[in-house]
Amino acid sequence: MKPAPFRIERPRTIADAVALLASGGDGAKVMAGGQSLGPMLNLRLATPDLIVDLSGIDELRTVREEAGHMVYGALVTHADVEDGRAPDVGTNILRRVAGGIAYRAVRNRGTMGGSLSHADPAADWVNALSVLGAEVEIASPAGARRLPMGAFLAGALATALEPGEILVAVRVPKVPATARFGYVKHCRKVGEFAHAIGAMLIDPATGTGRALMGAIDAPPLVFADAATLFGGRIDAGFAVRFDASAADAALVAAGLTDAVDRHVHVEVLRRAATQAASLFTDTRSAA
Repeated sequence: MKPAPFRIERPRTIADAVALLASGGDGAKVMAGGQSLGPMLNLRLATPDLIVDLSGIDELRTVREEAGHMVYGALVTHADVEDGRAPDVGTNILRRVAGGIAYRAVRNRGTMGGSLSHADPAADWVNALSVLGAEVEIASPAGARRLPMGAFLAGALATALEPGEILVAVRVPKVPATARFGYVKHCRKVGEFAHAIGAMLIDPATGTGRALMGAIDAPPLVFADAATLFGGRIDAGFAVRFDASAADAALVAAGLTDAVDRHVHVEVLRRAATQAASLFTDTRSAA
């Protein structure tokens, strides 16, 4: 099957892209790397009248450093992060996540902003950036605004983007040297979307941490205070106190009724905690 006919425009500025998208109304779609939209077009799951191709906007490929944050343009590719062309927020944090996304051909073209805008619950950036406390920067006809990941992700394949709006950048807090990051996903084969994702950002030095279970057909389940998973405290021995029942109860509350599915998600989260405690340094992420 081939795509239905459409018109394509390739603006050179964010303002022009926003204007084109607004003029196209419901019949317009944004394309970044095309790794999500392309298959949808071929299967006619998406039939836009107009595609606004962002690839000609150089501003969206930039990375800038701000106090306490790195800000990644929406067109920064997975490979840019994997290969170190885009600076990391900590030692082998985003690079580890990027290196485990799909296949190299996808990583060469797929973008951070495109992945977030598609909002697949099993997408790596959706989950990793949620546990890291990232925010998105959005451009619209009315101006610019920021949203935390929790407010941006409205549901499976749904975001808070309004008509005419474009995600233009992602602001990610820098990770302190004392913090430990674990990211584990369960896939049946290499390159496949995950069936379960567990992530941990733990800082024993400050006794704080965040945790996440993803790929649950909904926005990620985030523990803003991960201490609830470790008997109420986070210290150097946190991983051995992982409370599987607390994780399972959170899944039940989120509506996951299948006990086997919950067991897989809890086990993947436990492995993320173990990985974080061992200061895992490989550039790949797999269960």
